[in-house]
Amino acid sequence: MAVLTYRDALNQALREEMARDNRVFLMGEEVGVYQGAYKVSRGLLEEFGPMRVVDTPITELGFAGVGVGAAMVGLRPVIEFMTWNFALLAIDQIVNSAAKMLYMSNGQIPIPIVFRGPGGAALMLAAQHSQSFEAWYANVPGLKVVTPATPADAKGLLKSAIRDDNPVIFIEGEMLYNTKGEVPDGEHVIPLGVADVKHPGTDVTLVSYAKMVAVALKAAEELAKDGISAEVIDLRTLRPLDTATIVASVQKTNRCVVVEEGWPVAGFGAQIVDGIQRAAFDDLDAPVVRVTGADVPMPYNRHLEKLAKPDAAKVVAAARQVLYLPAE
Repeated sequence: MAVLTYRDALNQALREEMARDNRVFLMGEEVGVYQGAYKVSRGLLEEFGPMRVVDTPITELGFAGVGVGAAMVGLRPVIEFMTWNFALLAIDQIVNSAAKMLYMSNGQIPIPIVFRGPGGAALMLAAQHSQSFEAWYANVPGLKVVTPATPADAKGLLKSAIRDDNPVIFIEGEMLYNTKGEVPDGEHVIPLGVADVKHPGTDVTLVSYAKMVAVALKAAEELAKDGISAEVIDLRTLRPLDTATIVASVQKTNRCVVVEEGWPVAGFGAQIVDGIQRAAFDDLDAPVVRVTGADVPMPYNRHLEKLAKPDAAKVVAAARQVLYLPAE
């Protein structure tokens, strides 16, 4: 298997899908001549030309709407936002047009469109550029929400998202673009709605997604030093949500910690906990604990920013809590 960066895995997925289906095109800010703000679209303009790799003005509402219209007439657009923070300007097209057109047309008009770009916090980008909005989009019927954590998953899930006949919100971890991992050779497609057990365990389940998978895996390493076996589940897709994999793990370990980067109030972790208590309440030996970002706008100061983000130490402390072990 080839070892690729997360950004190159995404680039490979785009290149393969554009070569496979001439209805697929990429549109967004700086995707062409500049080759993408994060270089995900590197080389695509040269290969496919300006009709299929389209640079746009800084008008998120406008080019998102063009994408929805293109999907309505049979094309398969991939709309890149420079960051999901800026996609707030396009939320009317995403929520009121893309998500509802199939329903409001009585099934006559599918919307095969992918909205993609980086989400969550990076480093010292402050409050307006460091937000995790996946829970917002997962709340909306008609949208699918994908949050890959590894290069292999990024490629496989993006290919599935492009082939899907529904609008897909594809949120890439802004701090993941340089991470490397093995990516299977040949056709590599991962179905939406299937979670992955990234690390097996027997004592406590750690449920996470996107950048927080690496945090959960680091916590599992630390817990192992104390003889605690943690199972790490990567959701990969938030909508549809693979509740069955979560429940099966909790029924085995009897304890669970949910790790998410976003804010605690109405965060996606609350939905995960609801699914656990409905299906596995009698299997729990302790209340489920959530580890989230702090309930504040993200600070610019790097020390305060670090305090506001979930980290392995916070996950370890939560795991010890549900195991009724003393804090270290």
